[in-house]
Amino acid sequence: MNSLRLRKRNLLIFISVISTLITNSPPATAQTINNKLLFGVAYYDEYMPYERLDKDVKMMKETGINVVRIAESTWSTMEPQEGVYDFSHIDRVLNAMHKAGISVIIGTPTYAVPTWLVKKHLDVLAITPRGQNQYGPRQNMDITNVYYLKHAELGIRKMLEHIKDHPAIIGYQIDNETKPYGTSGPNVQAQFVAYMKKRYPSLDSLNKIFGLDYWSNRINSWEDFPSVNGSINASLTAEFGKFQRSLVTNFLGWQAKIVREYKKPNQFITQNFDFDWKGYSYGIQTEVDHFDAAKVLDIAGVDIYHPSQNKLTGAEISFGGDVTRSMKGGKNYLVMETEAQGFAEWVPYPQQLRLQAFSHIASGANMVSYWHWHSIHNSAETYWKGLLSHDFEPNHTYLEAQTIGADFKKIGSHLVNLKKKNEVAILFSNEALTAYNSFGPDNYNSILRPMYDVLYTMNVGTDFIDPGSKNMEDYKLIIVPALYAAPDSLLQRLNRFVKNGGHILYTFKSGFADEHNKVRTSRQPGIITEACGIQYSEFTKPDHIGLKDDPFHVGSNQNYIEKWMELITPTTAKVLARYDHPEWGTYAAVTQNNYGKGVATYIGCGINTATSEKILENVIKTAGLWGTDQELKFPLIVKSGLNDQGKKIHYYFNYSNAEKTLEYPYKKGKALLSNATVTAKSQLSLPAWGFTIIEEL
Repeated sequence: MNSLRLRKRNLLIFISVISTLITNSPPATAQTINNKLLFGVAYYDEYMPYERLDKDVKMMKETGINVVRIAESTWSTMEPQEGVYDFSHIDRVLNAMHKAGISVIIGTPTYAVPTWLVKKHLDVLAITPRGQNQYGPRQNMDITNVYYLKHAELGIRKMLEHIKDHPAIIGYQIDNETKPYGTSGPNVQAQFVAYMKKRYPSLDSLNKIFGLDYWSNRINSWEDFPSVNGSINASLTAEFGKFQRSLVTNFLGWQAKIVREYKKPNQFITQNFDFDWKGYSYGIQTEVDHFDAAKVLDIAGVDIYHPSQNKLTGAEISFGGDVTRSMKGGKNYLVMETEAQGFAEWVPYPQQLRLQAFSHIASGANMVSYWHWHSIHNSAETYWKGLLSHDFEPNHTYLEAQTIGADFKKIGSHLVNLKKKNEVAILFSNEALTAYNSFGPDNYNSILRPMYDVLYTMNVGTDFIDPGSKNMEDYKLIIVPALYAAPDSLLQRLNRFVKNGGHILYTFKSGFADEHNKVRTSRQPGIITEACGIQYSEFTKPDHIGLKDDPFHVGSNQNYIEKWMELITPTTAKVLARYDHPEWGTYAAVTQNNYGKGVATYIGCGINTATSEKILENVIKTAGLWGTDQELKFPLIVKSGLNDQGKKIHYYFNYSNAEKTLEYPYKKGKALLSNATVTAKSQLSLPAWGFTIIEEL
């Protein structure tokens, strides 16, 4: 584009913006969105097969959409050639949305690199243990590569210089679902050596701590430090995993710092974190330290995807929300992406889209945004469908979204900024996750998620804390799944938590190794033996072994254990269950110990859901946390909090295809959607996939 055309285009844009400012009220800013819920979509005008921006905006307005997210995936459109920029696709959407009173979140377009950059600098593509990445997929780059960082910064700055004063923008999303992407080429290995030099100045100390004498892995010179890609040393590979997570934290901090130079005081910075994937959002992200990375953000953002139709439980919505809310110490968060239609098997039944949207809000979300507005007609995500199908015509999902938008507008001021005070927390650890996955009989998240799911189905409000948490002692009960690797200081802190009156539940393989993934030399479970009142030195894998005499009354067909069994001898603990086995029957499987003013429960084997429910019920009652909400069971889900008016809000969800009834146990209130008065002990009827929201009067 020559300079004359560029000046003419910028003049037209300026006139359009001034005209819009004169004739329309401004859209929401970060200051004014605090009193309303955001309802949004990702919108890609550049993907459209024909011109329809005005029609899309009109349909969005009819749906109650008040925010769109744009620009995060089109670097090659923004910069088609090196140093040649075209922001017309951003400008026209910004102007159209502003004219309609719809706010915009701008994404930095750095998670998919343009062809010219790869052609000029092939090493922008990450080298992984499988070799160098090929061009085509997104997120195939080395986020530490100097050329990638140089051109990414130039592009970000050029874009922000161009749009920073546009009044439609309320916030910025830095990058997209960022991870290290397995980058481990020579430049990354060199960075890792520098990292290790700083942390372990003495090679003799490093060799001893990591046990590198084994199989002649000893490193006698920093110049000889080998690539970690082929390492068999779990301590070294765990440290490399921690280092790779730090690359993500540093990268997001770098981007946030750039954006902060341009953003207005009333605009926010966020990121759309995602989770471990099991065909849907499943567990703690293995490649990112979410709590550390979130420190550079103004507000946490998240992408949550989940099964639907008959498999819709709300567990993923709740799990993702609880983790994200906990990232910023209980602050509200933004759902940057969730499904509208999604995969073919996820097209929601009637009323499920509403159920899903309000489930996000009940966990503390201030925004629900769909990926995406329209279904794409070609390329990799053709059949990941948006709110609109490929024909762009209204469908039942779109029409149901209209009811959500209307209800957000109607009662959103009663629901926004929901504050939640939970007395139960799950302690997770990225270091324990990496370490456990090196040796465990299963995957770390396969231990954590089932424990969370039981709490969810029992309607126990739950936060997440990590080893660096400053408010660990504020909780009455802490669930600790598979804390395989942990420093002495953390385990001693947990002992003090129990001694001072806290309740704790450990699963097997907790306390086993130190922070370097080196197995402790004492009797297991090491330091926490003090609080748990048990010891063991042998373990095995169960082969059709149950718990003796069905101690939790789940039925003989539900009584079998799986994955792992530790042969526990109590010292001071009470035995809650023993193994039903002629050789192992003298050993304890589940124990409970009074220690100081508190109680520590230890599960030494892999248990099924039915047994988990019984043990957790015992622990919750012992901690004095059993209440009226726990009398309800899935598919009836209860979520509560305090709204901006200081009033208690109670959500009641029915995650089933049949009508359910329940007795309302709280003080007199108002059903916000119907304005009906609800009295204590009155009967509530919830239709299939239905819900009600009650505000106490």
